[in-house]
Amino acid sequence: MTRKYHHGDLRRALVTAGLEILREQGLAALSLRACAARAGVSHAAPRNHFDGLSGLIAALRAEGFRRHTAAMQQGIDQEPHNRRHIGALRGYVGFAMEHPDLYRLMFAHPMPAVSAELERAAGASFEVLMGISEGLDWPQSGDVPCNVDTWMMLWSFAHGIADLTIGGQFAKCEAALGFMPDVEQVFPGFGYADTQ
Repeated sequence: MTRKYHHGDLRRALVTAGLEILREQGLAALSLRACAARAGVSHAAPRNHFDGLSGLIAALRAEGFRRHTAAMQQGIDQEPHNRRHIGALRGYVGFAMEHPDLYRLMFAHPMPAVSAELERAAGASFEVLMGISEGLDWPQSGDVPCNVDTWMMLWSFAHGIADLTIGGQFAKCEAALGFMPDVEQVFPGFGYADTQ
């Protein structure tokens, strides 16, 4: 879908075009020229906003992390305070299911591009996980400062569930088990010391 560019935020228009191409055609189809064509501008226009394709990819990853953060926060807001971890993890996995190609790009290794904007956006996403780890009791929790052990457990759990889901492995389990496990079903028995 090519659109005529009419407004002043060309950078945002190019990021939006990139997200659309990524969703519809995958990473292989992503290029500055393709984004420019979709935004309705000359193929040279993106050079004023991005340092090559790697700069555009960094911007796409940053936007992905902002949306990822929002999805987790929305999940938290929909649950009682003592179930905020369940809400955040549902948001984490739900985001990956809704945007699998963007999710894979966000966590690509080796990292295709890094920028200050990306580091801020990724940091905000991880802060949500750090926040829900505070006060969460689980048997293996130790005395590591800032609940790093709990944060790593939560992140590993959420990321593993997301990867297995979008990779289709859980669909195979569903066929064998007769049901698709939910975040809450596979994350039982953990609660907060506070009961707010």
